[in-house]
Amino acid sequence: MLNSKIVYITFTILSLSILSCVKDKPNKIGSGPDINDNPRVIIANEGVFNGGNASLSYIDLSTRKTYNDVYFAQNDRVLGDVFQSITGDDNNLYLVINNSNKIIIVDKKTFKYKSEISVSQPRYLCLIGNNKALVSSMYRSKLQVIDLNTNQITKEISLPYPNTEGMVALNNKVYICPWNIQCNYIYQFDIATERIEDSIHISGYAPTQAIVDKNNKLWVFAGNPHLNIQASITQLDPNNKQILKQFTFNGSEEIIKPVFNADKDAFYYLAVMYSSNSATDYNGLYRMSIEATQTPAEALVKAQALQYFWGLGVNPENGNIFLGDPKGFIQSGTVSEYTEQGVLKNTYTVGLGPGFFYFD
Repeated sequence: MLNSKIVYITFTILSLSILSCVKDKPNKIGSGPDINDNPRVIIANEGVFNGGNASLSYIDLSTRKTYNDVYFAQNDRVLGDVFQSITGDDNNLYLVINNSNKIIIVDKKTFKYKSEISVSQPRYLCLIGNNKALVSSMYRSKLQVIDLNTNQITKEISLPYPNTEGMVALNNKVYICPWNIQCNYIYQFDIATERIEDSIHISGYAPTQAIVDKNNKLWVFAGNPHLNIQASITQLDPNNKQILKQFTFNGSEEIIKPVFNADKDAFYYLAVMYSSNSATDYNGLYRMSIEATQTPAEALVKAQALQYFWGLGVNPENGNIFLGDPKGFIQSGTVSEYTEQGVLKNTYTVGLGPGFFYFD
């Protein structure tokens, strides 16, 4: 979804109104992060829109030590404006910096700058083999094919709707979600031919993200309650394009950031209800089995009054859940680690607006 978009419009307006007071200047971390082979979770801190204060943090999962402003510490330069997402391969991390119109490539172990790719309003990067990547783009009805040898756009793929958003690869295809209120399809991209070869109907409108379960079935999250498009979840069979299950929410619930557990037999998502008089109604982390016949009524981790979660990730090694709290995008955010049962284990202080997690 559009970064710090209307989901957090109140927070964003407040942040922009006092930006001159809180605009972060990176603080270099002494000699930089501890470079070792320990497992870690890397955090994209979005920063404030137009603030130019995005940053990268990581948590060493062995020592539980947090490192902030890591990119600045390693490169003596800032990331730019709105750190949207992270993708990695064996050697590199691809840091998608949305409002700065670029993807920065760094060494996966040291975070040292290697190069960058110029892309208009990038959202997500999906590796498609043969040293190529597919990139989605906010506002545009385009996908870009990138040659990662030259960091050049080699092909633009047109779609019927703008705001190409979440993507997921499965069986030599990539499934793309255009976040548009007139769209009730996801689109199937063929990696071999580099073209859109099919559209698949979903039960709702405005698809945002697609994820894959243990049975290779797709789960598509959709909706835009701010424009009167109810949130929905659709389970699809990508082989015959049939809808297997469909769930529609009742009103102004916003559901975002879906991610599967380690076994891929249940998924988590974040939810907020804006029309409620209570700030805590349908607000928090929810867990749903792939065998479920209805959406969960109770949160696994309930947000407190005036609190909203913005980042969600699951450690594939042990199933622990990581939640990012942006603190209104006006101060350092926090990341809280929970067990699969929703029991709090640790809380870490990170950068401004933790919104995306990458486990390495």
